[in-house]
Amino acid sequence: MRTLLTRLRTRLRSRLRGDAGMNTAEYAVGTLAAVAFAGLLLKVLTSDSVQAALAGVVDRALQ
Repeated sequence: MRTLLTRLRTRLRSRLRGDAGMNTAEYAVGTLAAVAFAGLLLKVLTSDSVQAALAGVVDRALQ
């Protein structure tokens, strides 16, 4: 009886325990999202209006 309860408790714990990490498909989606965000950030930071605003901030900081 004790062995049966131990097995049931072990099985229940393993089913209730969540995944701690990502599998390969999740890594692929996460990497794709990171690359897309980096591309968007690059596009925004290299735009003329953002570069002018950043240059203004740097000029004011150096005066």
